[in-house]
Amino acid sequence: MNNKIFAKSVQVISSTGQNLGVMPTAQALQAATDEGLDLVEINGGSIPPIVKIMDYGKFKYEQKKKAAEARKNQKTTELKEVWVKPFIEENDLNIKMKKVFEFLDEGDKVKISVMTKGSKRVLAQGREAIPKLFEKIIEIIGEKGVLESKSKPDERTKSIIIAPTK
Repeated sequence: MNNKIFAKSVQVISSTGQNLGVMPTAQALQAATDEGLDLVEINGGSIPPIVKIMDYGKFKYEQKKKAAEARKNQKTTELKEVWVKPFIEENDLNIKMKKVFEFLDEGDKVKISVMTKGSKRVLAQGREAIPKLFEKIIEIIGEKGVLESKSKPDERTKSIIIAPTK
C-alpha cells in the first residue's frame, strides 16, 4: 500500500475500474494522492504488479463485513446423541428413529449409543443383540444417512455415528 510498493513500474486501475496502463510507481502514487485515495497492491505476483486506486479503510471494512456474513451463513454440524437399550421394543425403536431422522434432516450427525449396564441378561445376551440392533437401525435409516464410524470392540459403551447424506 502507498509507499510500501517497491516495484519501479505498476499496472494501474483507477478508482472507477478503468485500466490506466503501466506507469512508474511514483506517478501512480501521485495520481492516488491527487484523488485523496490510497494506492493498494492487488496482485503483486504479476509483472508488473497490479495496483488499484481506492479508499483502503473502506476496502478493509467491506472485507471484514463479507467475512462476517460468510461466518453467519455457514452451518456448523453438531453431534446429537440418542440412547437405546439392547432389547428395545419395536414401537420404542420407531419413536427413537423419528428423532434420529429429525436430526439428520437438520444436517446434524447422530451418535446412537446402547446402554450396556444393567441386568445379567443385558450383559450375557447383549454381545449378540447389539450388533443385530445396529444392523436393524442402519437398515431403517437407509438412504437418509451413512454409517460414519462404529465404537471399538473394547469400549464399554457401544455406539455408531450416522452422518446425513448430502
